[in-house]
Amino acid sequence: MRILFTDSTVLIRGETGTGKELIARSIHAISARFGRPFITLNCAAIPFDLLESELFGHEKGAFTGAIAQKIGRFEMAHTGTLFLDEIGDIPLVSQSKLLRVLQEQEFERLGSGRTHRVNVRVVAATHRDLTEMVRRNEFRRDLYYRLNVFPVTLPPLRERRDDIVPLVVHFVEKFSRQLGKRISQIPQETMFALIAHDWPGNIRELQNVIERAVILSNDGILPNPLSPVG
Repeated sequence: MRILFTDSTVLIRGETGTGKELIARSIHAISARFGRPFITLNCAAIPFDLLESELFGHEKGAFTGAIAQKIGRFEMAHTGTLFLDEIGDIPLVSQSKLLRVLQEQEFERLGSGRTHRVNVRVVAATHRDLTEMVRRNEFRRDLYYRLNVFPVTLPPLRERRDDIVPLVVHFVEKFSRQLGKRISQIPQETMFALIAHDWPGNIRELQNVIERAVILSNDGILPNPLSPVG
């Protein structure tokens, strides 16, 4: 992919569990920024009133509870890559500040008038339809265009069933090592069941299901984790 050798912003789109963070890490690992910081932030996991502090940092006393200076994720990611997961969950009030950093590579910590310059490559991801959010005035159009320089769409696992077998083998090997269990056989009927499943949770769901199957395995045979229990 040509995008790997640039500093352009990447927007990864796909359902929950399709491996967006893994793709972001791969983009960073193959880029010229490899060996520099790779910092992540799940925008949906941070309360709205704390999100700007997480992104840009704050000075002591900037708000109630700010008992010490805090370095934000943009400063942490200086010279490296910042992965902003669930970018569609950033509130409108914070989107203009994010746009400024993307355009100018500069920002102020909360409670400070000092401008900080950074050199950060941003990779963003979302499961939301940002074009629809723009239409409903829930997401800034100019921010969307700035993020969407190079879009990458990850299809759901049900649309890439050829990937299921190697993923199953990979996860079986991974959890066998972690759990100290030896799996010597994956029955054909088990593999057929895994291939036929729709996987609404995508790769994340598959990973969890295989971990459960390894835990339940006996005599080195992987059971069908999709079979009804009891």
